[in-house]
Amino acid sequence: MSELLHDQTLRREKLKGIIRQLHEGKTVAEVQAEFAELLEDVGGNEIVTIEQELVAEGLSPDLIKPLCDVHVAVFRGSLDQQPDPETIPGHPVFTFRAENLAVQRVLSELAEALEDLKNLPHRPTLERARELTDKLTLFERHYLRKENILFPLLERSGFYGPSKVMWAVHDDIRRGWKALQALLSPDDIVKAPDLEARLTEIFEPLAQAIREMVYKEEKILFPAALERLTEADWAAVRAQEEEIGYAYVQAGRQWQPRLTPHEAEAVAAAPVVSEGLIPLSAGALSPAQLDLMLKTLPVDVTFVDEHDRVRYFSQGRERIFPRSPAIIGRAVQNCHPPQSVDRVQHILDDFRAGKRDVAEFWIQMHGMFVHIRYFALRDADGAYRGTLEVSQNLTPLRALEGERRLLDE
Repeated sequence: MSELLHDQTLRREKLKGIIRQLHEGKTVAEVQAEFAELLEDVGGNEIVTIEQELVAEGLSPDLIKPLCDVHVAVFRGSLDQQPDPETIPGHPVFTFRAENLAVQRVLSELAEALEDLKNLPHRPTLERARELTDKLTLFERHYLRKENILFPLLERSGFYGPSKVMWAVHDDIRRGWKALQALLSPDDIVKAPDLEARLTEIFEPLAQAIREMVYKEEKILFPAALERLTEADWAAVRAQEEEIGYAYVQAGRQWQPRLTPHEAEAVAAAPVVSEGLIPLSAGALSPAQLDLMLKTLPVDVTFVDEHDRVRYFSQGRERIFPRSPAIIGRAVQNCHPPQSVDRVQHILDDFRAGKRDVAEFWIQMHGMFVHIRYFALRDADGAYRGTLEVSQNLTPLRALEGERRLLDE
């Protein structure tokens, strides 16, 4: 056994050496020639494992991303021999793979439409190109399910590589189809003398990136995920998929997870909450965390229960309306000036009767543009459980122009 482990460790070190040589500037052909025998039977699971080990040893994921396609190119001969992951309709991997087939058809249709636009630049060919570009962006749901459902479960199993590298490639793809949409947006683009070159410049790397990501998923990500995640994990993925939605397909119903009674109960049950935390519909917070969060929100929040009693108000740094602890338990009608009580009562009566769920208005006050909204709170059965009042000073927001990216200083 120790000899086998030694051989496996030695093999991984040699494979990591190949990756390091690529990062030092060697070409794919050079390392393939030098390590031909070693590269004959490398599986996708090994590739992601050695990439993750390299990250753990200090190699930045930012350095892996630009050479990710090169890594795959080195191992492609072996990966091509790997069987495709086998699942049945309804299993999350089956659905992901069905979407991959569909997006490749969309790419082919879009490529034809763009060629038509290049050859005959007029309104009908432009509209067709726009339509198919918009259709391509529906593939966003595929990436969102990976990022928000599959990656977190892989990370819980100690597997971080895909989320650190693939997510960055997803963002490149998103920038690509947004650039194509922007190019096709103006009607007079059909008159641009450099239209053909600009379409090619944007679409070809975009299509290549999507197709390469499909290959990495089919040959690397999905086999590795199937090896690491349990049946209960896949059941959890399936339970959360529909909230995000699917691209071009609908999930089948044939697959049914084979769960023990304990696993089935765990999937269906709410997550176990540590002592001292308040369970919420998603996650759990301590009372102190919840209070800090509500006080930090850039809005004034007041909660009135189903009996019209004030039960809570936030105490943020920049309050719009004065509130004091003395109003807790007070009838909300008594917290408003006499001239506005009828309007408040009308809103509450409508909420209670189910006639509407939102009421809003805005006022100018002390140099502020104040937006005030009332929201009816209803439980799972639709029963009225109170009203949430949210007030916000929109003055600084109304002055914003252009855009500011997340990483802008």
